[in-house]
Amino acid sequence: MNLLYAWEVGGRGTPLEHAAQSLVHRRMSGRYRPHVRRLLETVGGHLGEIDATIAHHASNWRIERLHAIDRNILRIGIAELLWFEDVPPKVTIHEALKLARRYGSPGSPRFLNGVLDAVLKAREAGP
Repeated sequence: MNLLYAWEVGGRGTPLEHAAQSLVHRRMSGRYRPHVRRLLETVGGHLGEIDATIAHHASNWRIERLHAIDRNILRIGIAELLWFEDVPPKVTIHEALKLARRYGSPGSPRFLNGVLDAVLKAREAGP
């Protein structure tokens, strides 16, 4: 999440997929690197679709008005819900809520849970 936040705050000057290359310089367990790289590449490759999904399910909230932390936790969660078949949806939502409790505002977990739950229900309902 730190890489997404830094990328967004830095003005999005470089493609998000290039942020994955900076993983070499991060202190991170080697076992997490492939998942984080895949996540960054997925968010970067589907950013427009992910942001449209957030806008659709975050009733009465423009994506620009969301706090950057919440916005990026949602991006991670939606990427996993829509493109990571190997990650159970409940795990994705649980991990997103852990991040929200740790880094977000007091209302973040409830808000993010509502949005991610709506995305999951829409995914399960199909096209």
